[in-house]
Amino acid sequence: MLEHMVKDKMLTRIVRIGNSQGVRIPRLLLEQTGLAGEVEIEAQDGRIVIRKLDHPRQGWEESFKRMSEAGDDLPLDTDTLQTRWDQEEWEW
Repeated sequence: MLEHMVKDKMLTRIVRIGNSQGVRIPRLLLEQTGLAGEVEIEAQDGRIVIRKLDHPRQGWEESFKRMSEAGDDLPLDTDTLQTRWDQEEWEW
C-alpha cells in the first residue's frame, strides 16, 4: 500500500471497493480532523471535500430553554396587538 508523507501531505492511491472506488484515510488524518461516522462529501473546484456532518438544529433545545427562562418566548401577536377588526370581524 502506497501511503507516505510528502511535505505535510499524505500520498495514497485510489483503490477498487466493490463496484466503486475509494481511498484509505490514514488514522493520523482522521484524528487531526475529528472525522468519524457519517460525513458529508462533495466535489468542489476539482477537489473532493469531506467534512463533519452538519446538524442544523444542534443546540436548539438548549437555546429554547434559555429563551423560556428569560421570558423571551412569548407570542408576538398577543391580544394587545389585535385591531377591532381582529376581535369583531375575523372568523375561522
